[in-house]
Amino acid sequence: MPTPTANAASRFLAQASMGATRAEISRVQTLGYAAWIDAQLAAPHSGTRWDWLVDKGYSNASFRNSEQGFDACAWRKLISAPDTLRQRVTLALSEICVVAISGLVGAPWRSFSAAAYLDLLEDHAFGNYRNLLAAISTSAPMGQYLTFRGNVKQNPGTGALPDENYAREIMQLFSIGLIQLNLDGTPKLVNGNPQETYGLSDITGLARVFTGWDFDLTGTSKDMPDFLRRPMLQIAKRHETGASTFLGSTVPAGLSGADALKVAIDIIYAHPNVAPFISRQLIQKLVTSNPSPAYVARVAGVFNNDGRGVKGNLAAVVKALLLDPEARNEAYINASYGKLREPMLRLVAWARAYNVSSAGDNWAIGNTSDAATRLGQSPLRSPSVFNFYRPGYVPPNSSIAKLGLVAPEFQLTNESSVVGYVNFMQRMISKGIGDVLPDYSSLLPLAANAQNLLAEINQVLAAGQLGSTTLSLIRGALDTMPANSQNALNNRIYAALTMVMAAPEYLIQQ
Repeated sequence: MPTPTANAASRFLAQASMGATRAEISRVQTLGYAAWIDAQLAAPHSGTRWDWLVDKGYSNASFRNSEQGFDACAWRKLISAPDTLRQRVTLALSEICVVAISGLVGAPWRSFSAAAYLDLLEDHAFGNYRNLLAAISTSAPMGQYLTFRGNVKQNPGTGALPDENYAREIMQLFSIGLIQLNLDGTPKLVNGNPQETYGLSDITGLARVFTGWDFDLTGTSKDMPDFLRRPMLQIAKRHETGASTFLGSTVPAGLSGADALKVAIDIIYAHPNVAPFISRQLIQKLVTSNPSPAYVARVAGVFNNDGRGVKGNLAAVVKALLLDPEARNEAYINASYGKLREPMLRLVAWARAYNVSSAGDNWAIGNTSDAATRLGQSPLRSPSVFNFYRPGYVPPNSSIAKLGLVAPEFQLTNESSVVGYVNFMQRMISKGIGDVLPDYSSLLPLAANAQNLLAEINQVLAAGQLGSTTLSLIRGALDTMPANSQNALNNRIYAALTMVMAAPEYLIQQ
């Protein structure tokens, strides 16, 4: 494969990282795509959010009932961690297997619970998807969020039944979806009609498996947060020991809670939907909202068999989807290709490109969920288990709908969020937040020449995809601005970055 151009390397990094930098573009050009991915897969973990919270003193009892520290530890990793592919995949997994900090109920130390969940996803980002399903199914944060922590078996005397939340969502959202799929992600049809993957009886049957799980407080208490990163413990007397039938299979009677869970995960994982359902969403998160069925089938094939007979090898899946011809060959780009960049990814792309740092390691960006004044999105702050947006969302009464396409991230887009994003980024670009500040030293020598300044920003942030008309409009605006002082040059940089980040060719990642 020929050496990637700088624009092609930047485009690759828009899909494979938290954001391009001039240094990372050069690294991709030197190594090539596959070797860059291999280096990222082999890169060491960059510390944990949990340890950062402890180091910053957030395990002090005064923070027991607050969320303080979480936003900082989440943004810190997204912006500064060198294992950038791992961070991108972790973020994608957090929007498939959703937990939100607002729903971490029934225990104190919400910041630590949220940090533990992101750390768990990061641990499994390049691992095996079955192991990830097992890990989240016993994680304290998931037990809190989907309310099966403390779940007990049926009580015939009172008529009480096991909580069904997690049983429903592990099937609907984390593994197989609602409709039977072909390997290429298209619906299996019988007499022209799609077929459901499960029904109410399947939920009821599976819910019996998720009984008896609770926090592991062995040797500790809720006075310290440590219990939140331990797998939950089985309490035998609360667990349903009868047989549990779902998806056409049965978890035998008499098994321990842990063994019953293992069998249940195996049943779910054996379902043919898992590969296309998860593969398509990963493609959507990283590359394009509307992958062709052939693209999905190729990646799902790797999900089912990584070449060594292993199913669910996420490292192999991620590498396959990033190196696929439909990801790398620009000849595939057309009106249905690409994706709207999530607001979080826009912010982090700017931050990475211009070496944003926090001198005090405080990362006080905060909760950016307010659409009117901030981004309308913030790490692990989804409004529901259905994520910030649905993978099949179609903007109503739109040209996208008329073309039969989906545009998931557009579910975050409205008049308020468009204005809020631009205003927030304008402030971030020019002032930062607290000691979270950019370094524009690479742009200052170019700032007096609008064409050179825009060429650099266009390549790093937008992979050279801003068209001549857009560049001409921005250049015209910059040419009206003075360039006769340090402040004037800074203002030209601020204006250029704001206008590029508001441009349609930047907002749509292709």
